[in-house]
Amino acid sequence: MSLFNPHQPDFGEFDAETRRLFEATIDFFEGKGKGWLLQQHRDCVWYDEFLEFVKKEKVFATLLTPAAQAGGDPNKRWDEARITKYSQILGFYGMSYWYVWQVSILGLGPIWQSSNEAVKRKTAALLDDGAIFAFGLSEKEHGADVYTSDMVLTPDRSGGYRANGGKYYIGNGNKAGLVSVFGRVEGLPTGPKTQDGYVFFVVDSQHPAYNLRKNVVDSQMFVAAFDLEDYPVAEEDIIHRGSEAFDAAINTVNVGKFNIGFGAIGAVEHAWHESISHAENRILFDSRVTDFPQVRALFTESWIRLAAMDMYSERAVDYMRSASADDAATCSSTRSRRCPSAGRARRSTNCSPTASPPAGSRTTCTSRSAPSR
Repeated sequence: MSLFNPHQPDFGEFDAETRRLFEATIDFFEGKGKGWLLQQHRDCVWYDEFLEFVKKEKVFATLLTPAAQAGGDPNKRWDEARITKYSQILGFYGMSYWYVWQVSILGLGPIWQSSNEAVKRKTAALLDDGAIFAFGLSEKEHGADVYTSDMVLTPDRSGGYRANGGKYYIGNGNKAGLVSVFGRVEGLPTGPKTQDGYVFFVVDSQHPAYNLRKNVVDSQMFVAAFDLEDYPVAEEDIIHRGSEAFDAAINTVNVGKFNIGFGAIGAVEHAWHESISHAENRILFDSRVTDFPQVRALFTESWIRLAAMDMYSERAVDYMRSASADDAATCSSTRSRRCPSAGRARRSTNCSPTASPPAGSRTTCTSRSAPSR
């Protein structure tokens, strides 16, 4: 077990194209250097250069397009093993870079869960063009309370709707190719007892009826407050209705929360490298700081904690990748004290590669039902 080291990365468990994307990302940041990263952060510079790299190498397109929308490209698939590792790499170089990726994942969540094939095709094409995405759930007055939304779709005379309302704290809201927006249809009931009126629809952040008000944080990332002002929404823009819209919101938040931890691991690993490098080059009382027993103990304990975080998270990835609709059915019984699916997952693991791993894969303990990385 070793911590992430950009000078000696170990991506042996992944296929060749995944390794290439990971290593190209490391080369991008290492080529820019720490001074550039700090300057960009201090001056709150939007990450055009990084996104141009993402577009050129088709990083988001490859890692965030499900196989069903891949057009036969064998390298494109939604795989939590790849997604979480990339989160770790970006977190290592800066949480702003992780953020533009993480929020795109949230924005894509309701779309990929939808049965709206036209929107999914459009989304896959946008990813190929280097687009980023946004998740329009939170509102200033209600936060992420999905029971309550002031984003309202009012039926118009042409068979569509007009959207009016505001969203707040929406990452990537300035440049998103599509924003997945949660709201309600005027006149239909919503709340804890009925979900008939909820709706998810997609909008273009560059549309004239999309009023980008401001960035609510003083940062390199753009966390938007925006209003929709009589924004025209056609039937083909709607991706979920009723309980499906409610479920898509919760499912997306849950997947997003799972991914957060891996960005944090990358950030903490960078802090560990910075700390030990500083201590090793510091001389006090004619001794290197790393020679002090108490300092060595602190670094050793920190390494163990980081290794435990990493291993725990890696194991969680296997559970995510082996999950299925059967798990939800099993867990639905209110009389069950715990979900037995976790026990099934443990019994279904062994220390062998999953079927036909790519050349160069290393043998790891993974679920039999999880695909090769």
